Amino acid sequence: MRLSLSAAPLVCALALAACDSAGEPETANVPLDSPVDTPSAPPVEGAVSDNGTTPMDQRVATLGLLNKRNNVSQDIILKPGESAEIGPVIVRLSACERTAPWELPQETGAFVQVDILERGSDSHARVFSGWLFRESPSLNVVEHPVYDVWVKDCAMRWPGEDAAAGPAASPTPAPAPGA
Repeated sequence: MRLSLSAAPLVCALALAACDSAGEPETANVPLDSPVDTPSAPPVEGAVSDNGTTPMDQRVATLGLLNKRNNVSQDIILKPGESAEIGPVIVRLSACERTAPWELPQETGAFVQVDILERGSDSHARVFSGWLFRESPSLNVVEHPVYDVWVKDCAMRWPGEDAAAGPAASPTPAPAPGA
């Protein structure tokens, strides 16, 4: 928008009119704890929260668990809010997330808590609580001498992903020679 020189004094006058005598913008004397009336849109039938992405309780994370003593690894498949106990290890998943397919760089992460049974005790000790990222495993590491946990995948959908995987994404096979 371009303002003409004749409109500039009007804009300045309006801006100054909103200021008090000290030149500071006027603020309403409203208590901080008073409710604010904001118009809200009517609820939409079948609307999905999370901006059209898969709701958190329907996402599925695949985590890897490695026992460094015997070099045995296994996959753990969890939904947010679930936990798995494998031997002395309890792995809890609070959330999993991945960036939209049109955003770069692509990241996949999960908020994980790892508890391990202490030797000679009946209680588990928390050895890790935080975000783990598949593309940057060294960013946040489960530091334990025997067990390692990492993120392999977070299964979720974004709006428009189905259209991208439609017929344009899968080329039609070429006819066989001589057909």
